[in-house]
Amino acid sequence: MNFLHDMDWVLPLRSDAATHLANAFTWLGYTNFFLIALPLAYWLWDRERATRLTILIAITAVINGWLKDLWQDPRPDEKYWLDERVTGSYGRPSGHAQVAAAMWLWLAYELRRPWAWGAALVIVAGVSLSRLYLGVHDPDDVLTGIGLGLAGIFIFAWLLSPTFDVARRWPAALHLAIIALAAVVLFYTWPNGEKPDATLTVLALLFGWVAGADMDRRLAPEAPVLPAWWLRIVMGVAGVVALFLLRDALMKAAATLALDASIAGYGIGAFLGFYMTAIAPMAFRLVRLVK
Repeated sequence: MNFLHDMDWVLPLRSDAATHLANAFTWLGYTNFFLIALPLAYWLWDRERATRLTILIAITAVINGWLKDLWQDPRPDEKYWLDERVTGSYGRPSGHAQVAAAMWLWLAYELRRPWAWGAALVIVAGVSLSRLYLGVHDPDDVLTGIGLGLAGIFIFAWLLSPTFDVARRWPAALHLAIIALAAVVLFYTWPNGEKPDATLTVLALLFGWVAGADMDRRLAPEAPVLPAWWLRIVMGVAGVVALFLLRDALMKAAATLALDASIAGYGIGAFLGFYMTAIAPMAFRLVRLVK
């Protein structure tokens, strides 16, 4: 049991090069990565697969946040930390490990290619080990996160089975109502009196994503025809830069208007989700980058 919580072993492993590598892997579990990767997947890869992936990540994040605040397991001592972004949050389960296991192994399952499974295993291992190396999680946190991520994949695959065909054919308005109801229920039943702002912001982004994806499918029922590779790079870079500029502008506007931080966060999250799946694709079609 001491192995699951002892962190002294990590100190001799540290070096400048290893720290840079660990920070690179750990970035794959932070918000900015998902704000880049998910819309790019929607714009440049496959709308349906990107939406499934986004739903899986959102559900995984909600479960992770709920369990963290239920268990309130402390992180390792701050003397081990090389990542100060975790201040104020709990340890078990590791969100990085849980989301990485769910996201990358699900992608490998979608692609069904040996190279995809190999890449997924490397990334999951790299992200998980980075949290140990940076001293912000112990082995217990990481192993619990990986286990929950794997369980989430099996449950998600079951939800996508023919058993739930009818539910998937429900109108988008009903799916949006379910997301909104889940947010309300979580807000009033969140464990131990903690504030679920970060988790509800994820649900708000999912709400905007689903609403935008429904509009996008109505406006362009056929799969988009993408331009030449170099124009795809232009499209992706422009779309992501615009997303971050919009986010910063909305955050500044909310601060200027002295809006409630929680409400502003939910609104910004919903708008960004809608931008990713409705506004940006519409703009790409208007400038004829996409047919």
